[in-house]
Order: sequence, then structure tokens, then C-alpha cells
Amino acid sequence: MMCIVNIMTRSYQLKRRAESRDRTREKIVEAAIALHQSRGIAATSMGDIAKAAGVGKVTVYRHFPDEAALVGACSGLYFQRHPFPDLEAWRGIGDASERLRRGLRDSYGYHRATEAMMARVLAEARDLPLMAPYHDYWRGAAEVLAEPWPGSAREMALLKAGLALALSFDTWRLLARGQGLSDDQAVGLMMRLTCDCAPG
Repeated sequence: MMCIVNIMTRSYQLKRRAESRDRTREKIVEAAIALHQSRGIAATSMGDIAKAAGVGKVTVYRHFPDEAALVGACSGLYFQRHPFPDLEAWRGIGDASERLRRGLRDSYGYHRATEAMMARVLAEARDLPLMAPYHDYWRGAAEVLAEPWPGSAREMALLKAGLALALSFDTWRLLARGQGLSDDQAVGLMMRLTCDCAPG
């Protein structure tokens, strides 16, 4: 009987320890996300993150052996909380212009919601491997928006180039922040410019 009690006690202690580790890891990632968004990745040290999380620097390194591991965890959680617009919903719209309008509206809403983080991260880490899924998504988005327009290979290449420009965070930021356009105005402008590239 005593053996069973000991096993149950040990199991409970291990569970509590694992939960504590998970909470600590989450606090570290949350602190890192907040600092990356406010300061940028390069200006944030592991010591800064430890202080913000209320843990020791050794604890941060126990969970994340290097900055790349921590940035990867931050990226995963951030994009989980800020999912990309639904490409399948766009595919459900048969009319090319309406699909484009919906795609641009969703994309600009996404850029606005993630602006604080993406402005910093793209400035510092645009070409790093951790950003590959971000860039892959927007390439795929351009493909989905191009689908309803049949055309030659050359025509489609021009259209996709126009769509890539229209979907870009940098384009949205230039129009919204640099030129003071509302998202609806930016969508209208890019609809006109992109449709000029469309076949037919």
C-alpha cells in the first residue's frame, strides 16, 4: 500500500514540476514577444527577457539554449495567435475581381493588426529562415488570387508580380502610413493598378 502511495505522490510531484516548467517557458516567450514588438529583436538581450519574465538569465537559457531557439518559439506562438487570412475562403469566390477585393481587404486588415511586430521583424529578419513560412504564405496568396485569370505565361508572370506588390506589408504600410490612405482607399487603388496587369 505504501508503495502505491509513494508512486502516486511521485507522479503528482512530477506533474506539478512539468506544469511549473511550462508556465515558466510561457512567461519567457510572452516577455520576448512583447520586447521584440516594442524594441525589436536585435535590441533585446536574453537578460532583458529574463528581467521582463521575472526569472533568472540561467532559467531562460535552460529553456532556450540560444537566441534562435527563443525567436523560433516566439514566432510560432505569434503566428498561432495571428493566423493568416484564409486562402480557401478566397478560392470560394469565382469572380476574379471580387476575389481580389476580398484578398486585399483581408490582407490589409491582417497587416494593420500585426503592424507593430512585422514592421520591426521585417526590418531585422526579413531574409532569415524563420521568416520563410511568412514569405511562402504571401507567395501562395498571390497564386490563389491569380487563379481566376487565364492568360499566357508572360501575362500571368506580370499579374503575379502585380499581386505580390499589392499584397505586400510594405505596400500597405506605404499607402496607409506614408500616404494616409484608409484600408478601403488602399484596396481601391491597388485593385485598379493590379487589374491593369490582368490578362484580357
